[in-house]
Amino acid sequence: MAPITTITSPSVPIMKDNIDTDQLIPKQFLKNILKVGYGQHLFFDWRYDKSGKPNPDFILNKPERQGAKILIAGDNFGCGSSREHAVWALKDYGFKAVIAGGFSDIFYMNSTKNGFLAITLPRDQREILAAAPADAKITVDLPSQEVRYDDHTFAFEIDPLWKHKFINGLDDIAITMQYEDQIEAYEAKIPQF
Repeated sequence: MAPITTITSPSVPIMKDNIDTDQLIPKQFLKNILKVGYGQHLFFDWRYDKSGKPNPDFILNKPERQGAKILIAGDNFGCGSSREHAVWALKDYGFKAVIAGGFSDIFYMNSTKNGFLAITLPRDQREILAAAPADAKITVDLPSQEVRYDDHTFAFEIDPLWKHKFINGLDDIAITMQYEDQIEAYEAKIPQF
């Protein structure tokens, strides 16, 4: 997992509540077992019309919003099914963080285990961020636990263990491997049959 300390980027506001995992990545695109290739299908039903052409009215299709790494969303983001593919699609598209009013528990855990930062802020603070012009930069400062934009600074909470994992780029396997010597010593004591 790549370490995350500070993300400074333009943002994409999609301030809808209850954006579920089927809206993030529809079921017909879940056939791939790799963690890549999903970004092109992110928000598929909103990004494309029935003929498969880009919907010019949808914000991800706006030229001025290309390359944004921060998504600003409504409440209850990532609800619905437990598909990990939703996080894979957000990351593969290029997002590194989503700031919402709250997350389903499963989506939040999938985010943390895949190195994707899910931040909770109240609606009034998110509305300030969502109103930022397309070329404005928002900074997510994980060590300081702050989101900064213009003259605004918003504090957010994160479990210290997850913060440590993000800052150091550690997933569950990397943490386990920190105990490799102890694991090998234990295995050496097991009788061989």
